[in-house]
Amino acid sequence: MHPAAVRSISSTALLVLLSLSGWKRSKQPSRTARNETLTPEERYVPLRRDPRLFTSLLRDEWITEEARAVTAAAWEGYLHDAVVRESAGVYSFELFSKAFCETFLAEVDNYDASGLPVRRPNSMNNYGLIVNEIGMRDAITQLQQEILWPVARLLFPLQSTQFDAHHSFIVRYKSDEDPGLDMHTDDSDVTFNACLNSNFTGAGLTFCGDAGTSRHRKLAFRYRHEMGRVVIHLGTKRHGADDIKSGERRNLIIWNHNHRWRASRTYRRRRERYATEAGEPDTECVSYTHDRDYGAFKPHTDKTREHAHRPWCPPEQACYDTMGERLLEDEYSYYGGRPRRRSQGMCPAT
Repeated sequence: MHPAAVRSISSTALLVLLSLSGWKRSKQPSRTARNETLTPEERYVPLRRDPRLFTSLLRDEWITEEARAVTAAAWEGYLHDAVVRESAGVYSFELFSKAFCETFLAEVDNYDASGLPVRRPNSMNNYGLIVNEIGMRDAITQLQQEILWPVARLLFPLQSTQFDAHHSFIVRYKSDEDPGLDMHTDDSDVTFNACLNSNFTGAGLTFCGDAGTSRHRKLAFRYRHEMGRVVIHLGTKRHGADDIKSGERRNLIIWNHNHRWRASRTYRRRRERYATEAGEPDTECVSYTHDRDYGAFKPHTDKTREHAHRPWCPPEQACYDTMGERLLEDEYSYYGGRPRRRSQGMCPAT
């Protein structure tokens, strides 16, 4: 018998024996099943509009000459004149070109149109996109280490001994979506916030004091966004996005983290310390999400009432002199018609 025939008979006999023993050939997973095991980042790879964004953002046509000069000076150990001191603890410089802004937003729109899952960028913004989760983490890490960190270590040396992580995302403000953002602080050691478009009015950024200080809720400065310009501040700086009047504003925000700083005794002491407030807060700086006396300075709305049971600021030991009287004026205060948890603290009226 021909050897090939023998091999064929042997193979057939082997399959029969395996079948009798209960063996079954493993079934290959379908393409749909394989896709379900992939992350959104992995599924987006073949859909990318401009793959360059996922390798490096430091292209000559995307980073401004001003930013390159600022970075070169920072590596030499001095602050370039192009870095503008907007207010105490708030700085800015021109970072991205118009070409970059348009390319980046086109990629974000492309992802939105893909139908892939989108997570909220943080606990307060309802619209936007976490760009780390669509494949840009490494490219933004390069931007962080080569441009952002050398500048930050000059501006905020204590918090910027290193940057070893980041949370990077797009926020979007529109009158029929998120028109603005309540006063807050960031879960960030140093924040870089870059505006990526210009077709809007309003939607500025109001800055107040640093968390835990006596002037935490005192107005400091109002910043007006410009396309491609980045504003830099500590995450502990209280700030809020003013309501947009027309159009749409989109920003790339990079929360830079320094775990060595967060593990330090100085950091822990600052977190635990809360100074007595220097008088009543400025109206522009009160927060319906965080402040116990919000209703004494601004009228409540349906939106603010949803948050009226959760405020904590200021803590009991940091009340300003007239806060007890102010709480009496607030229908949603501890002393008003809706008692709050005693753990939120009281400020006795004089």
